[in-house]
Amino acid sequence: MRLRCAVLDDYQGVATEAADWSPVADRVEVVSHGTHFPDEDALAAALADADIVVTLRERVPFPGSLIARLPRLKLLVASGMRNSVIDYAAADAHGVTVCGTASSSTPPVELTWALILGLARGIVQEANGLREGGPWQQTVGADLHGRRLGLLGLGKIGGRVAQVGLAFGMRVSAWSQNLTQERTDEVGVELASSKEELLRTADFVSVHLALGERTHGLLGPAELALLKPTAYLVNTSRAAIVDQEALLAALHEGRIAGAGVDVFDTEPLPAGHPMRTAPRLLATPHLGYVSRANYATYYGQAVEAIGAYLAGSPVRRLPVGSPPPAPSRA
Repeated sequence: MRLRCAVLDDYQGVATEAADWSPVADRVEVVSHGTHFPDEDALAAALADADIVVTLRERVPFPGSLIARLPRLKLLVASGMRNSVIDYAAADAHGVTVCGTASSSTPPVELTWALILGLARGIVQEANGLREGGPWQQTVGADLHGRRLGLLGLGKIGGRVAQVGLAFGMRVSAWSQNLTQERTDEVGVELASSKEELLRTADFVSVHLALGERTHGLLGPAELALLKPTAYLVNTSRAAIVDQEALLAALHEGRIAGAGVDVFDTEPLPAGHPMRTAPRLLATPHLGYVSRANYATYYGQAVEAIGAYLAGSPVRRLPVGSPPPAPSRA
């Protein structure tokens, strides 16, 4: 009898096409779920007969309460090598092995620039106007060359965003709690003296920080008030880094020129959510990591992880450095 593998949030229906599942086909039956389950009860019901679950990024939480309701679950594969919404202690206590995959920083870098350029040149408004017979030229584009790009975070993604900004002829500065002069010199950008100084002086601010205790709500009403009225804010990192109510207020009141957002407090974004209709907002449905190459890596390495687990030698176990798995529940 084959094991049952559930693939979550396969919105485009490509999980079984993005990778070759034949190495495990004789032992594993794959069931793809193309819609998001709204709550733990729905998720527990859908996964009741799942021995293996493949989940994308941090889009579906796996708290201990859910894991306890999945007695057949033996293996959880999450894309990426960091996941803050899995209760690893509960997984270990219930004999569930958790594995990850590699993940490229290229797609979120490219999406960040798609949002910046889309905002700067009014791409959506102009394209829609052209298609719908609207006015010929409605906006006056914001220049990038010579303007200041302020980066909150200068890690792998932030560093590559900085390089593109420099190629556009922008002045680039960066800040985070632990950012050093050595790192900014390495990338070739300026070290902002403070978060406040970066926000006051930047024409474009882009967020590239991991979500944690120190970054939750990092940009609240007081911080957003520091932005120039001509400035744009882009967040492709995590929604909770920016106070969502404060951002909506700034957009509705015209206190900033606009925002580009790829992450939300609730995903998928509910119908009628104010983020769907906010003015001056260019929003995308969490596309940061959604690319053909990344999906090939995610699902290809998920297949590899399943095969390795079935062979008794799990690979890329999470959290990194975790001990060997407990005996699986038969």
